[in-house]
Amino acid sequence: MKHYDVIIIGAGPAGLTAAYELLTKTNLRPLILEASPYIGGLSRSYTHNGNIMDAGCHRFFSKSDAVMNLWTQILPLQGAPSRDDVLLNRDSTLTPGGPDPETEDKCLLVRPRITRIMYLRKFFDYPISMKLQTFLNMGLFRTIYAGFGYLFSVVFKRKEVSLKDFMINRFGVPLYKMFFEDYTTKVWGRNPKDISAAWGKQRIKGISLTKALWTALTKMFGVKTSSKKQETSLIEQFVYPKLGTGQMWESLLEKCSQLAKEKFGSDYEICLQNAKVTSINVKDGKIESVTINGDSNPQTFRTVYLMSSMPIKDLVNDISGMEVPDDIADIAQHLPYRNFISVGVLAKNLNLPNTTNVNTIQNIPPDNWLYIQERDVKIGRLTIFNNWSPYMIKDFEHTVWIEAEYFCDESDWMWNASDSEFIPFVIDELVKINVLSKENVLDSVRLKSPKAYPAYFDSYEHFDQLRDFLDTIPNLYCIGRNGQHRYNNMDHSMLCAMEAVNLIIQGKTDKSTLWNVNAEQEYHETKERQQ
Repeated sequence: MKHYDVIIIGAGPAGLTAAYELLTKTNLRPLILEASPYIGGLSRSYTHNGNIMDAGCHRFFSKSDAVMNLWTQILPLQGAPSRDDVLLNRDSTLTPGGPDPETEDKCLLVRPRITRIMYLRKFFDYPISMKLQTFLNMGLFRTIYAGFGYLFSVVFKRKEVSLKDFMINRFGVPLYKMFFEDYTTKVWGRNPKDISAAWGKQRIKGISLTKALWTALTKMFGVKTSSKKQETSLIEQFVYPKLGTGQMWESLLEKCSQLAKEKFGSDYEICLQNAKVTSINVKDGKIESVTINGDSNPQTFRTVYLMSSMPIKDLVNDISGMEVPDDIADIAQHLPYRNFISVGVLAKNLNLPNTTNVNTIQNIPPDNWLYIQERDVKIGRLTIFNNWSPYMIKDFEHTVWIEAEYFCDESDWMWNASDSEFIPFVIDELVKINVLSKENVLDSVRLKSPKAYPAYFDSYEHFDQLRDFLDTIPNLYCIGRNGQHRYNNMDHSMLCAMEAVNLIIQGKTDKSTLWNVNAEQEYHETKERQQ
């Protein structure tokens, strides 16, 4: 039986960051166990016929210096214009001495953030802005109705029990119904009135109509706002790997593998893929070992510490040698998740007009994402990869590579339909909202990501009891989105991993700081208090 000081379950942002921190700050021997053949979790990329798509696109932006420094150490910022910058004669943000993306692959591009909402077959800024075009698109009646609704919400605050309460307090009932209710229902399969307000506090935080108005005014009068003080949803630039989100995590694994071989020998393998954990073995109240691959090819590894980013539902189910109380098992069993489906579609061009003053190749819309608020389709969001990186498209100048995103439960027909059934349905929806014409479709592919979004309803209201139980296992550290059942961004997941390593180094058993890493500012405040 092989022995490792730290076993890490999952090779996503949290797990890989944990391995890197252990290798650079300790002499502990880590092993990553990844159930799938892929690296990056929901942040992975996939190549289909020469075109790269993300399982789910992620903007690389953080208020945390530690996170930004790690990203730029692994993939340096571009030092020369990218292909689309050259073709469009567009100014770009360059770093002296940085790589040239035309000749070097290991590179972070600096990209403009443009995200809008499609509603009533028109485009609205996301988050909602105070531009004249917003009011023209809404029409006079809707604008007046929205204005009075917002003023009412300012004066008469609701008790924030549900996500619906949270959103109405910040935008008013009319804007909530126009821009939030239907989309949120698409994503979660539940009306916002049935979702905990904790989701809003985790994901939306400071965004409100007041914040949007203030941002518009400061921009109008040329007032500069520090990126660390700006809400993440309001940033105007972000960085992004040349070859897709997954390139960051594949590169980080390469770095971890190199460091491990240098420290522990050339035959040291830091990551096992297709290694599904089937048993977490506890003895005398501590995790003693982890078994993978069940009856097919079982292997057991002894460990001193376990860092888990696997879904908590599965984690509790796999605990062996320790009695899990029935009520705790029931909470874990009924934790809800939403699955994610992404369908890549290659087309000659799009029907969507470019109504902005931003120049693009083929005059496509300049958006990174379009949130689809239309009630007559199930598609939730549209990604236009051409606007993320020109190097993800085999024929960038003559084709458009997009991704249609869908959210569902394991029992939904969308999840269980075959590719030959589901992809034509997706293309029909894109045609229906005039994204493209069917005759312009050149290629397509579907990716499925189970348990992509931990949800805030059903047994989640009792999650604190489950957390308290897990904390009774002193050498268990829950990290990442699924590991903490929190809808974390990549940087939040990375900060969880950093804090877990910090707790191990300091020999602390109180894990409250680990569970409270839900924003970069809170992480730094926690560190300051500790110091």
